[in-house]
Amino acid sequence: MPLQNRVDPFGAIHAVPERGMFTGNRGIIHDPDTKTLLKKRWALPAWIICVCQFRNARREPMGRNRPGGKPGWTELFFLDEVTALAAGHRPCFFCQRERAKDFVERFGDAFGIAEPRAPMVDKRLHKERLASGGEPPSIELEDLIGLPDATMVADGASAYALRGGKALRWSFAGYGDAKDFDSMAGRTLGLVTPATTISVLRQGYPPAWHPSADT
Repeated sequence: MPLQNRVDPFGAIHAVPERGMFTGNRGIIHDPDTKTLLKKRWALPAWIICVCQFRNARREPMGRNRPGGKPGWTELFFLDEVTALAAGHRPCFFCQRERAKDFVERFGDAFGIAEPRAPMVDKRLHKERLASGGEPPSIELEDLIGLPDATMVADGASAYALRGGKALRWSFAGYGDAKDFDSMAGRTLGLVTPATTISVLRQGYPPAWHPSADT
């Protein structure tokens, strides 16, 4: 049975078979004896995105991965980086140092900060993430045109990733057919990706997409 460690664009954590392209964490939020989540859904304001393979490291998901048999950070999984960014995570400085530096530098450019630091990003994101209490801002159909690619929006309970003037329906298995923006006319839409991350995307940060987005 799948563990409850797969994250959707809204930041909620599910138990589904699909794992995705990236892992990451929000600190230690599981019980290693039962391999189930605790009631809390984060332990730190730093929510990060990690690669699944790094320096031949091996971890037991939701296990005891720290010295002394203590539980390590809870492994979460994302379809792709676009999904992880929508959920309010940002690249890890340990396993993705260059991409993390790029993300934080573009954050500095977006907000006019001469010496940006990761904790500055985390502080802003923690106020905006839907899974940590943020509210999805309502947007109008015409607003979609001005949003950068890789922004996620909500149409009811469904999430869509914007790409090339189209909206790709998200699922744990991948992206569905691309929809024209006009097909969303008359719908109540919400912004899923945090505003801070959208500002970084506007600065040209290139997130990794699941291959299904190309089909």
